[in-house]
Amino acid sequence: MNALLAPRSEMLPMNIHDLDEVLAIEYRVYPFPWGRGNFADSISSGYSCWVCRVGGELVGYLVVMLAVDDAHLLNLGVAEKKQGMGYGARLLRQAMMAGRQGGATSLLLEVRPSNEKALALYRHFGFQQIGVRRGYYPAAQGREDALVLTHPLVELKA
Repeated sequence: MNALLAPRSEMLPMNIHDLDEVLAIEYRVYPFPWGRGNFADSISSGYSCWVCRVGGELVGYLVVMLAVDDAHLLNLGVAEKKQGMGYGARLLRQAMMAGRQGGATSLLLEVRPSNEKALALYRHFGFQQIGVRRGYYPAAQGREDALVLTHPLVELKA
């Protein structure tokens, strides 16, 4: 498709009406997905929750919890068929912007060591590992560790 005719992506605040579409992605891309209650609670708690739509189609989402000086990326998902097209990067930029706007000086996240696509994205953005949470994630065979990554939130240059 001609880039000039391609539908624009738009970042919109997530609301309860988005949850069926969010969950459809969540259940396809994660072996141990969040449930509707996790997302609904995040919205009602005032977390920074966003969806990315392209031509009206929901292609990804994120949830960021803002704390005193830190923003914590709790969830980021991109539809399987839309992975590798830059939407994960767009969502991650949105998470960083939400953290900065909320007064955070860094963005923290956990990621499975086995999630190579996510690790590549975070490393591309310059995230650094600061720790390991042992047995953090449920896994098919017991538990899986989480790598704890962080990135300072400074103004991005255009």
